[in-house]
Amino acid sequence: MKKSLVALAALAVAGVASAQSSVTLFGVVDASISGYSATARDNRATVFPNQFGIPTYLNQGSVKTSSTQLANSGYNSSRIGFRGTEDLGGGLAASFWLEAPITNDDGQTGVSTFARRSTVSLSGGFGELRLGRDYTPTFWNDTVFDPFGTNGVGTNLIFTAANAFGNFAPTAAATPGVARIPNVSGNNTTRASNTVGYFLPPNLGGFYGQVMYGFSEQTKYDNGVFTPNAANNSRAGRYVGGRFGYANGPLDVALAYGSSTVGDQYFAGVTTKVNTLNLGASYDFGPVKLFGEVSKIKNKNDYEVTPLLGGRPDIDLTGYLLGVTVPVGAGLIRAAYSHVKYDTNQPFDYFNPANNLDPKANKLAIGYVHNLSKRTALYATIARISNKNGSSLTVGGPAFYAAGTTFTPKSSTGYDFGIRHAF
Repeated sequence: MKKSLVALAALAVAGVASAQSSVTLFGVVDASISGYSATARDNRATVFPNQFGIPTYLNQGSVKTSSTQLANSGYNSSRIGFRGTEDLGGGLAASFWLEAPITNDDGQTGVSTFARRSTVSLSGGFGELRLGRDYTPTFWNDTVFDPFGTNGVGTNLIFTAANAFGNFAPTAAATPGVARIPNVSGNNTTRASNTVGYFLPPNLGGFYGQVMYGFSEQTKYDNGVFTPNAANNSRAGRYVGGRFGYANGPLDVALAYGSSTVGDQYFAGVTTKVNTLNLGASYDFGPVKLFGEVSKIKNKNDYEVTPLLGGRPDIDLTGYLLGVTVPVGAGLIRAAYSHVKYDTNQPFDYFNPANNLDPKANKLAIGYVHNLSKRTALYATIARISNKNGSSLTVGGPAFYAAGTTFTPKSSTGYDFGIRHAF
């Protein structure tokens, strides 16, 4: 009897092992020597005459803040992850994906969170149903159609500005008593938590798509008058979005939209949302591959009762990207130009004409990747941002000195020289 039970247990274990198609450990270790600088300038007049005839020198020139670092993720984001698939039969499969960020430059951040992705899914002929923390639909257009893949100093301005455009959702509480364990941010620019996503099956003749809904997980009160008088307490963190595209041969084009609730003040009757619409495309001619993206992002307040003076106007952010990659033997030349412009939709200021100018910025990035093998590459990137009319975007590193006061942000420059190894 005991032998029979042992045999049955062995068969059961063997059955589970055979059903588990694959479990994979994977990751990227990317390190670079990176330099950053940001220059702010005093735009006031050099000499201010006064009634005593003694010149008063007001202009303080410019101030440059700079830093040189051993950084990570200059070409690909450093990470470590586990993924697996189980064949359930009948065309069904169950999968999981757990991926953690790592900071290999100092070793402080390891497998402390799976903030990059943590999902479980069921797939088949119907497509894929995926649950957990995952990339947002609009992020895919930012990274897929950027020659620099939203990594390092070459990251396009659309993505940089979107990250700084608003607090997309509340940040998770700090981990008590533990240093340098990163919190899982609620910023929905790249990823959203607590999501349910659906992906179309891959056999649609080149058409692909996804939709995503992220729960706010906030407490609701019925009757609503019992809702606590606290800001951002009802729907903040909720996300809804989708992406649909077509990829066939050298062409890839996709349209995406996402809406993130960043604040919901019940008693004030104000809900703040950040809505993103972007269109990206690439075409591979062989000798060169061209990239392009246009994006429009709106930070808007929805009022239950519109204030007498109209409330805060919407803030619009528009941007575009033009990029190219050129294969050269075992290497790849990368270049991109991106531009963003803000519109605060404020009334015309007759007394301060400078306030009527829209903040804007341009960025040029050039880089080279040399593949030593399929998994190991050396890379170099340089980039420069020119800010105008109060825009204060940087390539990374330190912020502008006294931005928004006497000194006006002007230019930001950076470089990455590094090595990437994937496993």
